[in-house]
Amino acid sequence: MSDYHLHLHPHRQRPSDPIPEGFPLRRIEQYWEKAAARGVAELGFTEHLYRFRESEKALGRFWEPDRLAGAPFQDLADFTARMVELDRVFWIEEYVESVLAAKQQGLPVLLGLEVDFIPGTEDAVAELLSPYPWDFLLGAVHWVGGWAIDTSECAEEFERRGVDESWQQYFSLVVEMIRAGIADVVAHVDLCKKYGYRPDREPLDLYQAVVDEAAARGMAVEVSSQGLRNPAREVYPSGIFLQMFRQRGISITLASDGHRAEEVAWGREEVVAAARAAGYRTYLSFAGDPHQVPLPDVYGERSI
Repeated sequence: MSDYHLHLHPHRQRPSDPIPEGFPLRRIEQYWEKAAARGVAELGFTEHLYRFRESEKALGRFWEPDRLAGAPFQDLADFTARMVELDRVFWIEEYVESVLAAKQQGLPVLLGLEVDFIPGTEDAVAELLSPYPWDFLLGAVHWVGGWAIDTSECAEEFERRGVDESWQQYFSLVVEMIRAGIADVVAHVDLCKKYGYRPDREPLDLYQAVVDEAAARGMAVEVSSQGLRNPAREVYPSGIFLQMFRQRGISITLASDGHRAEEVAWGREEVVAAARAAGYRTYLSFAGDPHQVPLPDVYGERSI
């Protein structure tokens, strides 16, 4: 089994939080030790693009249009500006060198990145990333304009905008991201449900647009336990959404979205169970040429 969505540091919440130490080999080894104890044979590290200093030029100050629009958008944009400033403390070169060094020492780790999708930045991002030997790239939507949709501080915006409109805006960006071809795998595809704001009915039309675009582009989707740790209390994607991906023959990867060693492969039983319930019997590996690996049986104690 694998875990293809891991971060080596949690997010900084306030200026007084210490700046992370970078990516020492011992930290990577700690993730691997936890993985091995949980029967996980392969790890993919996928730090956020926006957390690297080099991303500033490529992504730009993407929240500025909302800041200039005035209240209430200005408050959302100000929050994003502070969030990015706190988190943008790493260097891509150091990250790449550290993961490659771990690979050279024989650890079964892959070099990945979570590419934060900002419309209009695709070419600049591609140029920034092109020098590095990525094993795979995740694509993710975290911002709708200046609104950080997966932060508790900004969750009430779903009520102000309306849930239906919020979901429509979010999924429009997911489709645009897939069409842009910036990544290999869609991360936490229905992230908009994180804080429990849901339409009255499953928005099958929004799901179908995502599935169709992913099928057309040959893009995989991750099955992530991260939603189980949040008010959504559900794997990403939902059961019916995952079935729709399966019906179109779209491959899956397995993920925890862990930000600490103790979160490696968290919820792996639920992830496997969800994938099997949707009809999957294999998952995608990027070790060497991309290939399918048999899903394990559902096993062990549940995480919730």
